[in-house]
Amino acid sequence: MGPVVAVVGGGQLARMMAEPAGALQIRLQALVEADDGATAQVVPYSQVGRADDAAAVAQIVEGADVLTFEHEHVPQPVLADLISRGVNVQPGPEALRHAQDKIIMRRRMTELGVPCPRWTAVSSAAELREQDVVRWPLVAKTPVGGYDGKGVQVLDSPDDAERVATWFDHPRGEVLLEERVEFRRELAVLVARRPTGEMRSWPVVETIQTGGVCAEVVAPAPDIPDHVAQDAIDVAEKIAEGLGVTGVLAVEMFEASDGVILVNELAMRPHNSGHFTIDAAVTSQFEQHLRAVLDLPLGETAMTAEVAVMVNLLGSDLEDPSSAYPRLMAEYPEAKVHLYGKSVRPGRKLGHVTVTGTDLPTVRRRAREAAALLGGR
Repeated sequence: MGPVVAVVGGGQLARMMAEPAGALQIRLQALVEADDGATAQVVPYSQVGRADDAAAVAQIVEGADVLTFEHEHVPQPVLADLISRGVNVQPGPEALRHAQDKIIMRRRMTELGVPCPRWTAVSSAAELREQDVVRWPLVAKTPVGGYDGKGVQVLDSPDDAERVATWFDHPRGEVLLEERVEFRRELAVLVARRPTGEMRSWPVVETIQTGGVCAEVVAPAPDIPDHVAQDAIDVAEKIAEGLGVTGVLAVEMFEASDGVILVNELAMRPHNSGHFTIDAAVTSQFEQHLRAVLDLPLGETAMTAEVAVMVNLLGSDLEDPSSAYPRLMAEYPEAKVHLYGKSVRPGRKLGHVTVTGTDLPTVRRRAREAAALLGGR
């Protein structure tokens, strides 16, 4: 056998690591939430357990060369204990804490001189009402635990403070307030970094959100000036270096109307904005993450097509989306379908479709139509 990688998390991200792991003869050992979940269906060496259970995490790293993650919810004390016992944890806890706590992340971004929306942290509803650092309306965020639009509220005036009053009951005791940015569009940059410092970035992509959830990704971001694209990549690589990230780092950004790049969120793992790399890049984000955490030389990140559009399947009217395969494969032979083995639930990320080509309007239309068939629409 080749190297062994332990991964915490049993969702679609760990599932999509399985294919490149098999090709490279890397054995995955996954700590999963359920024995019939997305990852457990394709990774034979899966163990059911909670990410905050120190004993379960310790068991999954037995015999592994490295421990990595598909989400950021492993408590710092658990990681610190593993480090003290000589476990190779990548990304390390000092880096990962910046993806676990948005206030810690914002403070470090400010120290690094990374452009961000104006922000402050408050510890009570009264302090929120009285603060004058961030102009109203503003965006309030829970520092920990929020994702896909959860834990985010737009507050129009101090009178709205009570809408987030219960957030202060969290052990963190603070709420992040950010300027509501008037942006042209949302962008993302994925960069991979090895422990020894080698970095490679994929082209800048545009992300389209629906209800706080990524619905579509266009690669490369259309009509983006070269200097703006380079600024975005430079910012992402500065963050990866400054935080000592290992593996894939996703940096979600706003492109302001004046072309200024502002950092919104970070994720230290493969990310929805990089799924297009499976079918449209020389090296996918999932293979690259495995290479990086094992400190192997990184792969080429150039695109293999002029344009790619990835459309998420968010819920479905079909009991089984795969029942659409005969029609979809006949009418859209260029579409690459990835289903995650999840039961259907309204709004749930069930899979994605990627189409590549040369003409963006055509590629986008066909990707959307193919995804709609999976959704029974």
